[in-house]
Amino acid sequence: MASTVTNEPSKDSSASSRPGYGQLLRTRGAWTFLIPGFAARQPFAMLTISIVLLVQHTTGSYGAAGAAAAVTGVSMALFAPYSGRLADRYGQRAVLIPGVLIHTLSGLTLTALALSHAPLWALFAAAVPTGASVPQVGPMVRARWGVKLQGSPLMTTAAAFESVTDELTFVVGPLLATALCTAVDPAAGLVTEAGLTLLGGLLFAAQKGTQPTVTVGAHARVEHASALRVPGVRVLIVTFLGIGSVFGGMQVSLAAFTESIGEPGLNGVLYGTFAAGNMLSGLVCGALAWKVAPQRRLVIGYAALALAASGLWAAQSVLVLAGLGLVVGMCIAPALITGYTLVEGLVPAGARTEAFTWLTGAVALGQAAAVTVAGQLEDRFWGGAGFLVPMGGTLLALATLVALRSRLAVRPQGRTVARGVGHRVPVAVD
Repeated sequence: MASTVTNEPSKDSSASSRPGYGQLLRTRGAWTFLIPGFAARQPFAMLTISIVLLVQHTTGSYGAAGAAAAVTGVSMALFAPYSGRLADRYGQRAVLIPGVLIHTLSGLTLTALALSHAPLWALFAAAVPTGASVPQVGPMVRARWGVKLQGSPLMTTAAAFESVTDELTFVVGPLLATALCTAVDPAAGLVTEAGLTLLGGLLFAAQKGTQPTVTVGAHARVEHASALRVPGVRVLIVTFLGIGSVFGGMQVSLAAFTESIGEPGLNGVLYGTFAAGNMLSGLVCGALAWKVAPQRRLVIGYAALALAASGLWAAQSVLVLAGLGLVVGMCIAPALITGYTLVEGLVPAGARTEAFTWLTGAVALGQAAAVTVAGQLEDRFWGGAGFLVPMGGTLLALATLVALRSRLAVRPQGRTVARGVGHRVPVAVD
């Protein structure tokens, strides 16, 4: 499949040969969903680390903490694509409102069970709806950009901007969650996450004017085919699984490392440094006018990520670990941005929210597996053994990406695929 360009130029932004963040942010109506969208996805960056710190405090085991967080991540990964599909079919608001209510209630239930020293199976039972109901705000924002910027070169800039926004949440979120859990109460991080989800999610859902229009009729039947049927999406899912292994492995291993040296408060600082590298490289990536094909950029960037992640396990000091974490973070953003940009050319607009949620879910699933394995390694072997997880995950994903990179090719010139954008006539891509 490939991208289709309509014969109507976008009314919301003018394409230029040198698109930039300033032009992107001047897109009409963008701020109405950007600000509440940022608030709504901030809690996502707090969820895993809040669960890890709370459960580790109540059980004394990183393995149990990682397992509880993993159940949440797996549940989110399994249910997120269905949430995206429902949003494509019935509208984002119809999915968001019940989702944030369920997530808030189940998150508070998980907190109460952990504090009452409930058995692990009970924590798992509460973790399932907590993960399944995580609001997929990031993919929904990306889908709104797709509607605003159809056929515009600003789509790559928008993908970079969203990656930077995601990483800003991962700078603020872990720092906030760690500070709340260590300085206020072990449960404060998860309680705050539930409250912010409720407030931010409802504010975002209220922005009805910018959500993608739900298409009915023949086009809807075509576009509601699963995005998973696109071969390139399946390759990107494996790629994003590897990225998730970095996030999960870093969260558990950094927590264990700082605990082992008697400085648990440094956990948020180290993870924030890692996320800051991701955010800074995302800013640069989005500001550049790329001449290299996105498939090639993804392979090169991912190779750099795997190489950087392979050195984490050998770090023996805070400064070395901070430096390596910064480099690893700087390698993640280009891979994420390129992957999300490829979705624009591989997937029809009517299935794009679902495609984005498959990728987000893949990160969550990789993160879930990583926190489980890293937690077991930290409990059973030497301090820092959990850092082997990011190395293994990225190397396996890189091997898959290299072998199947041809499936990421955008549709050949001259082929068209209807996107279901009203009565606009699709024309061949030049």
